[in-house]
Amino acid sequence: MKHNAEVQESRHDGLKWAVVVSLLVLAVVGNTWFADQALLYRVLGVVALCALAGVVAFTTTRGRELAELARAAKKEIQRVVWPTRPETVQTTAIVLVAVLVVGLMLWLIDTLLGWAMSGVIG
Repeated sequence: MKHNAEVQESRHDGLKWAVVVSLLVLAVVGNTWFADQALLYRVLGVVALCALAGVVAFTTTRGRELAELARAAKKEIQRVVWPTRPETVQTTAIVLVAVLVVGLMLWLIDTLLGWAMSGVIG
């Protein structure tokens, strides 16, 4: 029974996506068509049509899946244990010192190889 409902919804999804595309095309064409109108009115019209297209898009199966993914991502971010400020400063300092040491080592190796090649070439 649930499968039949999903098939019915996905049949309407194509129509909904066509409405979404039509609304977005209408926003672009309307913005161009009414180029002589004030910018504020054109922006409000485009925002309203895009918002309406978003509402229609979120009523589709994929739109609901995207909303569920966003909710799950928000919950996951809330579970993350973020480092404290001292931990962040300490880690940053360690990385900077490591980069400085490796940079100095590479400079020293480059200089020594340069002197060696100068001696060989003459």
